[in-house]
Amino acid sequence: MRVFKGLCVALGLTLAPAAQAQTYPERPIKLFIPLAAASAVDVVARIVADKMGDVLGQRFYVENEPGAAGLIGMRTGARAAPDGYTVLAVNDSVITMLPNMRADAGYDPFKDFMPVTQLVGIQWVLAANPSFPARTVGELVALAREKPGGINYASGGYGSPQHIAAEMFTRAVNVQMTHVPYRGVTSAVTDVVGGHASVLFTALSTVSQFLPDNRIRILATTTPARMVQLPDVPTMAESGVSGFSFGTWAALLVPAKTSPEIVAKLNAAAVAALNDPGVQKKLMDLGYEVVGGTPEQLTVFMRQEHARTGDLIRAANIHME
Repeated sequence: MRVFKGLCVALGLTLAPAAQAQTYPERPIKLFIPLAAASAVDVVARIVADKMGDVLGQRFYVENEPGAAGLIGMRTGARAAPDGYTVLAVNDSVITMLPNMRADAGYDPFKDFMPVTQLVGIQWVLAANPSFPARTVGELVALAREKPGGINYASGGYGSPQHIAAEMFTRAVNVQMTHVPYRGVTSAVTDVVGGHASVLFTALSTVSQFLPDNRIRILATTTPARMVQLPDVPTMAESGVSGFSFGTWAALLVPAKTSPEIVAKLNAAAVAALNDPGVQKKLMDLGYEVVGGTPEQLTVFMRQEHARTGDLIRAANIHME
């Protein structure tokens, strides 16, 4: 009798995850974002999750935990229960940049998380306060050479994509600028708009709202070709910085050990959302390139990008302070 009872208990434990996956989701799902509200990832994730909620029949609610360019939130996300009720929306920096700059990151992007799908590619620009005297990249470089360290550039923190892009730029054109890190890109953009910092590299989506009333100026795009959204703005290559391009991406992850059946449901909902014409228009208008794909494809892509970005960071001798 004891043996039979033990077998029943063991069988129940075995079947429990499968049963939970069949009825998932039974309550609202947390969309956890380890970056600031209104960041590029935050914007795209909210748009996609809203439609995913329609597909799954449960709403997503958003929780942001910015700090240390995403380190703090990623550590929290790694400890979340693997039950499908915490879904992380991340940018590439917390997967490919921070772990390559800090041995003590406090999380492993491959051991602590499971991929769901890549969401988008994110197009970037070099933006400036309208009162900044340089109106082109060439003028910015000339001014930086005239006054080494005299130009401030803002970022979302040490090790953030804004920091990496600016460091790549200063090395490419051999100038010195002063880094002003903020606790998230939203604050960095706010201070550039307010004139407290001069320039920053950032996703188009984070500054697009300031373009209609000329509260920010775009000096160049970091894309290989001109953006459809900014046809009159030159690329960095057209501006004289040969070979310079920079872009990021966003993806959905869940904590490690989440049921594969739940991952499959989340993937199907995300892909359906990304295929929705209304969602696609919103994303493309903001400068996002819709991607989608399977968890397996994202796994391969993440590992490739982690290796490529690590080589870049080491070659440029970029450190996180």
